[in-house]
Amino acid sequence: MLSILRIVLIPLFLYLIFKRTGEALMWGLAVFIIASFTDLLDGWSARKLQQETSIGQFLDPLADKFLVISAFLALLYLDPLIPFWMIVIIVARDLLITVMRYLAIRKGTVLKTSRFGKVKTAFQMFSIVVILMVFYFRFSGVNVAHSFDMDGYIKLDVVLEILLSDHPDKLLIVSPYLMMLIVTIMTALSGIRYFFTNWRILLPPYSAVEGE
Repeated sequence: MLSILRIVLIPLFLYLIFKRTGEALMWGLAVFIIASFTDLLDGWSARKLQQETSIGQFLDPLADKFLVISAFLALLYLDPLIPFWMIVIIVARDLLITVMRYLAIRKGTVLKTSRFGKVKTAFQMFSIVVILMVFYFRFSGVNVAHSFDMDGYIKLDVVLEILLSDHPDKLLIVSPYLMMLIVTIMTALSGIRYFFTNWRILLPPYSAVEGE
């Protein structure tokens, strides 16, 4: 139920973010923090009450992925500096892990996880909170789109231009990009680690019952 609640909160979170007002953004941040807290409460209560199930082990990380990916897609709308390729890498990694986790359940085995994967998820949620706070402060008068030319695919050249400039709010402008860059690198490394640890799960047979 906590995992389902996390998914149900996503449309409310996106609605508040897309209103693009300071007040709505703070309410959206509050909703995201509550949704993130249900993740901690979910895992703790399942272990404490000894109610860990296969469906719970699948749905819990899936709810995390829905929440985090929805937030990252919203960041594309809020910040012209954040490039689309970062979101592609994050989504591709999560799709790969979701498929592998599903196949592991079908085969009656367990996907080998690592502490790094949990650290990555925690840092993703922390980064989203920080970036949303930065966006709130931007409503005080920092106009990113009109301060610099945001055209370009990589955006790194724009970030360097801003960092080397005398703009008084340059850290406020580039911090979302820098945090997203760290998140993307961590996500890619986590995906590579998962793949090389569990690649045999992708091989047939795809069910614990022969012929199914």
